[in-house]
Amino acid sequence: MKDDPTQFQAKREQLLQAGVLMMDPAAVYVEEGVTVEAGTMLLPGTILRGDTRIGRDCCIGPQAMLTSCTVGDGCTVNASQCEESTIQAGCQIGPYAHIRPHCMVGEGSKIGAFVQLKNCTLGRGTKMAHLTYVGDSDVGEDCNFGCGTVTCNYDGFRKHRTTIGSHVFVGCNTNFVPPVQIGDGAFIAAGTTVTQDVPEDAMVIGRARQEVKEGWAEENRQKKEKK
Repeated sequence: MKDDPTQFQAKREQLLQAGVLMMDPAAVYVEEGVTVEAGTMLLPGTILRGDTRIGRDCCIGPQAMLTSCTVGDGCTVNASQCEESTIQAGCQIGPYAHIRPHCMVGEGSKIGAFVQLKNCTLGRGTKMAHLTYVGDSDVGEDCNFGCGTVTCNYDGFRKHRTTIGSHVFVGCNTNFVPPVQIGDGAFIAAGTTVTQDVPEDAMVIGRARQEVKEGWAEENRQKKEKK
C-alpha cells in the first residue's frame, strides 16, 4: 500500500462523489484499483486494497481490511480480514473473522466471530457463527456449524479435503479428519471426531459414553484435605 496521503484523499473524494458513504472519510483508506458501488457505507478503519470490488448497499467496517476480494450487494463485513476471495450477496462476515485466499462464500451465508476459512467453497445460506476453522473444504447449502468445529486438513505432510453436502447439521466440537465425505442432510452429534464417510440423512456420534461416579468429588476433597 502506498503511503502518499494525497492518493487516498483523491480516491475518497472520487468515491463520495459516486455515492459511497463514509462516516469519517479521513479514517478510510482505499487503493486506486478498488471499486465501490453507490449506497455502500465505509466505516472508520476500513482498508480496501488491490483489485477489491464492493457491491451496492454494503456496510464495510469498522476495522476491516479487504485485499483483492469481490463482495456482492448487501453484505456486512465487520472488524474482519478477507483476502483474495469472493463473498456473494447478502452475507454477514464478522466480527473478528478471517477469510484467507481462495474462498467462495455463498449468498446469504454467515461467518461469525473467530471463524477462519481457507481455500474452501460454501454454498448458499451456510452458517458458522463462531469459533470454527474450515480449510480445504467444499460445503453445500444451508449447513449449520456449531462452535469449536475444526477440519483437520493437514497431516504434517499433505493437505486433505473435506466434502460436506447440503442441509448438514454439525454439532459443537466436531473434528473432521479428511479425506471424508458427508452426505446431504446428515447430523453430526456434538463432540464427534469424523474419520469415515457419513451417508446422507445419517446421524454419526463418536465420543466416550458418559460415566457418573456418585460421591467421588466429595471423597476426593476429603483425601486432599487430609494431606
